[in-house]
Amino acid sequence: MFAGKLVFSQVIDHLPLQTFRQCVKRYQGNHKVKEFTCLDQFLCMAFAQLTYRESLRDIEACLRAQSNKLYHMGIRSQVARNTLSNANRVRDWRIYADLAHSLIPVARKLYLDEDFGLELDQTVYALDATTIDLCLSLFPWAEFKQTKSAIKLHTLLDLRGSIPTFIHITEGKVHEVNILDDLLPEAGAIYVMDRGYLDFYRLHDLTEASAFFVIRAKSNLACRRLYSASVERDSGILCDQTIVLTGRNSARFYPDKLRRIKVRDLETGKTIVLLSNNFKLPATTIAQLYRCRWQIELFFRWIKQNLRIKAFYGTNVNAVKTQIWIAVTVYLLVAIMKKRLQIEASLYTILQVLSVSSFERIEINQLLAKSNHRNEPDEVDNQLFLFS
Repeated sequence: MFAGKLVFSQVIDHLPLQTFRQCVKRYQGNHKVKEFTCLDQFLCMAFAQLTYRESLRDIEACLRAQSNKLYHMGIRSQVARNTLSNANRVRDWRIYADLAHSLIPVARKLYLDEDFGLELDQTVYALDATTIDLCLSLFPWAEFKQTKSAIKLHTLLDLRGSIPTFIHITEGKVHEVNILDDLLPEAGAIYVMDRGYLDFYRLHDLTEASAFFVIRAKSNLACRRLYSASVERDSGILCDQTIVLTGRNSARFYPDKLRRIKVRDLETGKTIVLLSNNFKLPATTIAQLYRCRWQIELFFRWIKQNLRIKAFYGTNVNAVKTQIWIAVTVYLLVAIMKKRLQIEASLYTILQVLSVSSFERIEINQLLAKSNHRNEPDEVDNQLFLFS
């Protein structure tokens, strides 16, 4: 019989405690705290994420029912919903944001060889945002429309392994394109974006930084064709042109040449126009890169379904951001654990199994070996197509 650590503790073992303490010290998270430290707060919130707890009362009831195991989980204080609520409300959310950012390079290194459908040497990122609706009366600081509030989760996703490398949380009113100002472009990387990010001034900044982009053009694009390359229309590529912009502002903001590729979906017959500053990759590869953008849509759908980021335990800005960043940290911890322990099951299956076995004493590999993960609700069931 396995007499080692609890399943929950085996997951937390992948948390770099020294880095966590540095984050807490940086923002004085434990200043004047005698009991219920930032680590206690994090462990309680991580437990809530892994076991799908609905409320602070739910967290309190579950953990108090297992009070004899709290010490083995790393929780050194008594769990009370008022104490947890206050911690979420006042302790700086940047502690957990910095913690998540410290895990991102660890996860990316483990997923370097992950296949995302294209064999490219460059790093490929998908940039997009998702809106999380909130109740206007409970979250008045995030007013989105007259009848509701909302926040936006702006995310830059490394398509190898679906690892978020940049996350920015804003009010729902903030337009997606403004996030390009906060990005530090990586030379040689490819950024795939929808037409909501079409701002030629900002796109030219990417070009100046030696980064590449693939973006969907708007129907009113004003341009002049300089050259047309030969294409194989059977592949769905209708044209591959070198253009310059002719709009009064667009030509001034982006004076360089661009590549215009018109693509037809062979299954649906719909067409879209793509713009890129990469003139070396084949047109079919550019079209496939844009098709890979659906991975970030799947990522958003996945985290909304499997992590607690749609219903919040607190209502102020700090509590909301704290919960989201701890959710991201839990996602990264599970992704890191999956690679380190060479677990074949998907993240979905891992989280489902962990949700009902956190208090058990069994090796995680052994636990997951018992689960049948041959018919998992994987990406195949949720695929979004090129023109969605």
